[in-house]
Amino acid sequence: MSFKPAKWPRRLRSQEWFGGTGRDQIYHRGWMKNQGFPHDMFDGRPVIGILNTWSELTPCNAHLRDLAERVKHGIYEAGGFPVEVPVFSTAESSFRPTAMMFRNLAAMAVEEAMRGQPMDGAVLLVGCDKTTPSLMMGAASTDLPSIVVTGGPMLNGYFRGERVGSGTHLWKFSEAVKAGEMTADDFLEAEASMSRSPGSCNTMGTASSMASMAEALGMALSGNAAIPAVDSRRRMMAQLSGRRIVQMVKDDLKPSDVMTKQAFENAIRTNGAIGGSTNAVIHLLAIAGRVGIDLTLDDWARCGRDVATIVNLMPSGEYLMEEFFYAGGLPVVLKRLGQAGILHRDALTVSGETIWDQVKDVVNHNEDVILPVEKALTQQGGIAVLKGNLAPNGAVIKPSAASPHLLQHRGRAVVFEDIDDYKARINDDSLDVDETCILVLKNCGPKGYPGMAEVGNMGLPPKILKKGITDMIRISDARMSGTAYGTVILHTSPEAATGGPLAAVRSGDTIELDVPARRIHLDISDEEMADRLAQWTVPVDAPSSGYAWLHQTHVQGADTGADLDFLRGNRGAPVGRDSH
Repeated sequence: MSFKPAKWPRRLRSQEWFGGTGRDQIYHRGWMKNQGFPHDMFDGRPVIGILNTWSELTPCNAHLRDLAERVKHGIYEAGGFPVEVPVFSTAESSFRPTAMMFRNLAAMAVEEAMRGQPMDGAVLLVGCDKTTPSLMMGAASTDLPSIVVTGGPMLNGYFRGERVGSGTHLWKFSEAVKAGEMTADDFLEAEASMSRSPGSCNTMGTASSMASMAEALGMALSGNAAIPAVDSRRRMMAQLSGRRIVQMVKDDLKPSDVMTKQAFENAIRTNGAIGGSTNAVIHLLAIAGRVGIDLTLDDWARCGRDVATIVNLMPSGEYLMEEFFYAGGLPVVLKRLGQAGILHRDALTVSGETIWDQVKDVVNHNEDVILPVEKALTQQGGIAVLKGNLAPNGAVIKPSAASPHLLQHRGRAVVFEDIDDYKARINDDSLDVDETCILVLKNCGPKGYPGMAEVGNMGLPPKILKKGITDMIRISDARMSGTAYGTVILHTSPEAATGGPLAAVRSGDTIELDVPARRIHLDISDEEMADRLAQWTVPVDAPSSGYAWLHQTHVQGADTGADLDFLRGNRGAPVGRDSH
């Protein structure tokens, strides 16, 4: 049987493995053929890796094997050779100490899987919070043509006639039980209504926010973000994406061509308009660092400040992702941004068209869900970046999920040295706290927890909840779930575990928060701050081996994306593409 390579514009990277009649090429092809692949699958057509984060321990992604089959259909239809590759999968709901600790490990594994295997392009099949950024980070580091396909949100939940948002109502019902407003049995009954179909969180939590970020960056086909997981159009999107990646390989359309500085600015503004998760800040900073784009918290402050939050979804608003899709989804939001003059219309997308070409003709089908600007949830939404002597490198808050009366506030600090201290004392009725106080949690940042867990939205003391108070200011170097809500200041940098100013806060100190002025201030003198920090000692013992050691030794601050220092930058795929 003779070998006749297909006619492509250039020699494909995969042909380094499969293209020829030498011993090594026969070795690579021969082993692949034990799966029953015909000889002509190796004739020079592009090999597309379907990087699948399916896992039964990642429940949001447990339906992705079906979507992978749809992606394969599309790749075959377009003349490509699909190969499904399982990759590291992190679940926010089950990974300990926190999925965030393993985002960088997953990104590193994905990068090396792409670099070390015969792929000409990749479909990034993702869903749960950290799988989307980790695969995008890995793809950015290799710069092979890549397209994102998300698994989609689950269907709406309902409990006794009330619309139930995954995550958001978990926090709400939990607080209601502590306040004596809901029985434990009712809470258990409500559990069954929270996750009633495959898919990721149905609120504008981190999973839906990152799906929206992928679309706003141009890395997913238009409309991808909001289609429910069980809707037949999700399967169609997967198949169309499979077709598209083959042409992207032919055109050599790479992540670095799509994820430009303008694309990141589009994503930041989009995050403001949708009321997206604070986690998007860390993930976009990390992805930009892999592409080689200089993106900082100052860009978040510059681009996101004056964007109105027009998507009326929990946790900021009333509805869920299902209604968002029916209303028209993210394309309607992007069109609004374009009409307002704050979208870079010429930004390229994986479709080969500009982002404006993709959305200019879409229609809003429900103005209760995607609001007119004059009825926005907040006229200055997005993520507010705060600075001051408590957070010289920055901290973030999501104003659309906060209580307006707390956005300017002075209060007495009630300090918890770490998460164990918090758990030991928060339910004690003798805790010296009232609703005017500010809860402060230390040592929960990238190094401190370790891994920066989603504990920043601390539950309130029961003695406060029983007074009918549902929100207090909370400050930490931790993250919070994108499904959570409240006046919560997060990602305080530098973190306490590295001797940042947060480490100096003591119970009884006065803290001033002024979100309109973007200021957070600990009311002590510079001399007192320096004296306290001079007395500071490292609060945690660093691990001596394993990935935990690697993470603790090399993780950077939240203000730069909490990536590992040696992973930043585009390293490319050394075999094939650039050598012919």
